[in-house]
Amino acid sequence: MHDTFHIDLFVVLLMVTAAVAMVVKWIKLPYSISLVIVGLFIGVFHLLPIVEMTPELILLVFLPALLFEASWNIDLRELKRSWLAILILAVPGVVISMAVVAYIMHFAIGMPLKVAFLFGAMISATDPISVLALFRKLGMNKRLTMILEGESLFNDGTAVVLFKLVLALLIADAQFSFTDSAGNFLLVVLGGSFVGCALGYTASRITAFFDDHLLEITLTTILAYGAFLIAEQLRVSPVISVVAAGIVMGNYGSRAAMSATTRLAVNSFWEYAAFLVNSLVFLLIGLQVKFDLLQKYSLPIAFAILAILVSRAIVVYALTPFFSKKTAPIPWSWRNLLFWGALRGSLSMALALSLPTSITYREEILITTFGVVLFTLLLPGLTIEPLVKLFKMNPGDAKLTVYKELKSVQMSNTKALDFLDELKRQGSITEQGYVRLKEELDQSQKQTRDSIEDLHVADASIQELEFSEVKRSLLELKKDYLMLLSREGLLAQDSLEKLKLEVDQQIHELDEKQQNS
Repeated sequence: MHDTFHIDLFVVLLMVTAAVAMVVKWIKLPYSISLVIVGLFIGVFHLLPIVEMTPELILLVFLPALLFEASWNIDLRELKRSWLAILILAVPGVVISMAVVAYIMHFAIGMPLKVAFLFGAMISATDPISVLALFRKLGMNKRLTMILEGESLFNDGTAVVLFKLVLALLIADAQFSFTDSAGNFLLVVLGGSFVGCALGYTASRITAFFDDHLLEITLTTILAYGAFLIAEQLRVSPVISVVAAGIVMGNYGSRAAMSATTRLAVNSFWEYAAFLVNSLVFLLIGLQVKFDLLQKYSLPIAFAILAILVSRAIVVYALTPFFSKKTAPIPWSWRNLLFWGALRGSLSMALALSLPTSITYREEILITTFGVVLFTLLLPGLTIEPLVKLFKMNPGDAKLTVYKELKSVQMSNTKALDFLDELKRQGSITEQGYVRLKEELDQSQKQTRDSIEDLHVADASIQELEFSEVKRSLLELKKDYLMLLSREGLLAQDSLEKLKLEVDQQIHELDEKQQNS
C-alpha cells in the first residue's frame, strides 16, 4: 500500500508538470519558475501529501541525469573557445564566492566561521536553467550562453568538493590547512576527470560495435549513473566524472560511433529525461517551502541574499578582466547578465539536506538555503528578460534569425510537395486539387527562395553559412555511410578508421573556419 501511494503521488506530480507545461505556452512565464509557483500554491493549501525531498533523491537519482544531459549537449569546440572564462568562474570564482559569503554571514549574524564556510560552499553552485532556456529562445550569443552553461556545469563539481572538504574539517574539528586542502581538491577533481573520460571513451568504443538505438540509450544511461557511482567509490568527484563522461560521449562517441538515427533517438531520450527531472525538481522546490520557518529565519535569509549578490558581483566584475585580456573581450552587458543570471537550484538544496543532524545551525542553514534558492528563481529569474531589453542586447544576429526561419519554411515546403506528389501517385487526390495545392506551395517556395537570395546579397556571411551547413551535412552523411559499409562487412575496420579520420578532419576544418569568420 505504501508503494502504491508513492506511485499515485508520482503520477499526480507528472500530471501537474504536464498541466503547467501546457499553460505556460500561453503565458509569458518561464516553465521552471511556473513550477515553483505552482508548488508553493499546492504547499500553502496542502493540496498534496507532504513530499520529502531527500538528498539521496537529488544526488543519486536527479543529479546524474541532469549533469549527463547538459554535458552530452555541450559543444566541445565552443567549450574550448571559452575554456578560460569558464575555468576562472568555476574554480577561483567559487572559492572567492564561498569566502565572501562566509565572512558576511559570520560578521552579520554571528554564524561560526567554519559553519559559514560550509554554507558558502553549498550556496555558490549556480543553476541557471531558466536563464539558459530564455537565452536559447531569444537566440542569444553562443559564447555568452556557453560561458553561463559551462560555469554552471563545472562549478557544481567545485562546490561539492569544497563542501565535502569543509564538512570533514567541521566534523573532525580540525584546523584548516591550505596545502592539504588544495592538494585534496586537485586530487579529487583530476581523479574525477580521469575516471569520467576513461568511462566515456570506453562506452564510445563499445557503441561502435552496434547500431541499435535502444541498446545505445541503455549504455548511455549506465554511463551516466555508473560514472557517478564509480567516482564515489574511488573517492573522486562524481560530478566532474559525469560531466567528463558526458562531454566525451557527446562529442566523440555520438559522432564517431553512432548513426544519425541513433544519435537522434539518444538525444530525444536525454532531452525527455532532463525535462522530467527538472520538472520534478522545480515543483518539489515549491512544495518544500515552509512559510513559518522562512519567517523565523528571515534575517539570515536577507543577509544570505545580500552575501550571494555581493560575492557574485566581486566574482564577475573583478575576474572577467583577467580572461578578457587573453580572449575576446567580455562586454559590460554580458557581465551584467552573468551577474544577475546566476540562479541557485537543486544542488544547493541537496547539499543542505545532506547535512548531518549533529551539525550546529543545520535548520538555519537548510531554511536559509531554501530562501536563497526561492529568491534567485523568482526575482532574477523573472527579470532577466526585461534586463536583456534594458541593455538593448542584440539577441543573436537578426539577419541570421530570419535566414533560419526562411530555411525552415523552405524545408517544410519541400516535404509538403513530396507528400503531395505521393498522394497523386496513390490516386488519393484529384488532378484539380493537386494542381491547386501545388501552385500554392510553388508560390510559397518561390517567395522563400527570393527572400533567401536577398539575404545572400545583403550579407555575404549568410551565403557562407549556408554553404558550411550543407557541406557539414554531406560530410556527416558520408561518415554514416562508411559506418554502414563497415557493419555490413564491406569495409575493413582499419580502412573505416582511416577514412573516418579524414572526414572528421574536414568537419573540424570547416567548423574552425566558421568560428573564425
